[in-house]
Amino acid sequence: MNKLLIALLLSCVCVSTYAGPQQEKMKTCNAEAKTKALAGDERKAFMKECLSADGAKSGLTAQQEKMKTCNADAKTKALAGDERKAFMKSCLSGK
Repeated sequence: MNKLLIALLLSCVCVSTYAGPQQEKMKTCNAEAKTKALAGDERKAFMKECLSADGAKSGLTAQQEKMKTCNADAKTKALAGDERKAFMKSCLSGK
């Protein structure tokens, strides 16, 4: 019984921490919109286009998309030097 409970808890944790492709796309588009300082109708139009865009169309791999998101987040947080390096390492590893 304890093993079953532990297995169930671990599976819940794994599922809840997994961000699917659509969630990653949303995160990337949000970061890009924030970096471009878009607001209102301009932001809505950008988000619609960004979210409907096919990943293959952009020509970027999943890792490149992740790099783009992490870079945008680091820029938003105004990180530099060792602090940026540590953030990028953590962000790209998914931690």
